[in-house]
Amino acid sequence: MELKTVEQWVSEASDAMESAGLYFGHGTDNAWDEACWMVSHVLDLEADFGPEVFSEALSADNSSALDSLLAGRIQTKKPLAYLLGQAWFAGLPFKVTEDVLVPRSPMAELILNNLSPWFDLHHAKRALDVGTGSGCIACALAHHWPKLKVDAVDLSMDALAIAQHNVDALGLADRVRVCHSDLFSSLKGECYDVILANPPYVPESSMAALPAEYHHEPTLGLVAGPEGLDVVTRLMVQAADHLTPEGVLVVEVGEAWPFFDRWAQARRLEITWLEFEHGGEGVFLTTRSSLDALVDHPI
Repeated sequence: MELKTVEQWVSEASDAMESAGLYFGHGTDNAWDEACWMVSHVLDLEADFGPEVFSEALSADNSSALDSLLAGRIQTKKPLAYLLGQAWFAGLPFKVTEDVLVPRSPMAELILNNLSPWFDLHHAKRALDVGTGSGCIACALAHHWPKLKVDAVDLSMDALAIAQHNVDALGLADRVRVCHSDLFSSLKGECYDVILANPPYVPESSMAALPAEYHHEPTLGLVAGPEGLDVVTRLMVQAADHLTPEGVLVVEVGEAWPFFDRWAQARRLEITWLEFEHGGEGVFLTTRSSLDALVDHPI
């Protein structure tokens, strides 16, 4: 049997995934990159392996392993990260299971770019990751900004177990504290320079229409009421008490952004919608002073 090159396998696998109608949005956004991710995992290569790899012939064992992985992706329509048990975020590897969302927030770009120009993480001492899931945002903050102490909270005990594993695996246990909390319920008296939150925000009506891949993720981390705002609005009215005077709050609301924008305008809440070089939308930033006004003058 003639062995395929990496490029031949990637090309055929890409065609097969596209023909199967798979959705790409849990670590990659296209079939070619997804096939390359499979190759990097099976061949134990860097995720961004160079073009010279494409001309290499696959061994029979590697070809069999890749074919099996491809079949599992097509048959189950599970996100590839769940089949591999690993995802990447802000350049770091994270263990993932179906107890947590697959890391994919555009906040990775914000963290790597120092939240510039809205904030300077060089001057921050404490940060909070609300709805930490796998712990990816908290760990990225601590890894890339070594002076930060980070708290990571979640309502799901299963998710917190995964987050703690990732904190330990990345050697961040001395600066990242994992805590069970419904938003700020376990954080009385705690204040932070930066709060990042990626709460559930999918409107109930949208859930059924999402691609099959999303239905393998925990509903607790996705759905949040008729407009997707059930968790976000609670977060907004509580956050000011946990921010330092110059602190900032960054929240991802994804497809619920039009509903939230109307909610914020009705309450004259000053927010800034952020733009991303590498894609992503529905993320806003606000300040402690703006939140104080919201709390003092609700409509």
